[in-house]
Amino acid sequence: MSQKSKIHKSKGRVIASSGNFKIELLSHVGSDDFENLIKISEVLSEQYGPDSILTENTIQLYFNRDGSLPFIARFENKIIGFIIGVPIETLKKEPWANLDIHFGENNTLYTYAFVIESIYKGNGYAKMLKRVYLNWAKKQSNLKYVTGHVLSGIAKNFTGNVTILNKVTNWKNTKKVFEYYRRKLDPF
Repeated sequence: MSQKSKIHKSKGRVIASSGNFKIELLSHVGSDDFENLIKISEVLSEQYGPDSILTENTIQLYFNRDGSLPFIARFENKIIGFIIGVPIETLKKEPWANLDIHFGENNTLYTYAFVIESIYKGNGYAKMLKRVYLNWAKKQSNLKYVTGHVLSGIAKNFTGNVTILNKVTNWKNTKKVFEYYRRKLDPF
């Protein structure tokens, strides 16, 4: 076990807050938060299949990786959601990632996971988390694009310069159609 994985407390800083709600950019997720993150990620399995549920290994791989942008949302100090962006090059084992025209340029952030617990939906927390994520991505001098997979029809609701690049008819054996989109990050 590496020294980094022995850290129990998460390390990060508050980027935005409103009342009892806050968003933190993490520099390291500690093992004390693994159980909460895994439980919250179970919501993802309904749309993205069982492989989308986080494990201790995927938390280490995606949250605690250089170049990642992992944000967590807390309400009354309880984790209620998260969004993780990873350099697309991290996903080199995925055939679709290698087909992205910007693969290898180190300028594309893939939105690996984005979830808010169901009971906290509808009050603007998800929107605020996504806005902070995108604004932080814009501040990274090397990033020009954010990509991801979403259910068919979702990307058309995104603001900004968004292009649907591909449709996948059976994403991860979910029997659902997903779109692979690219958002150009416009500078401030």
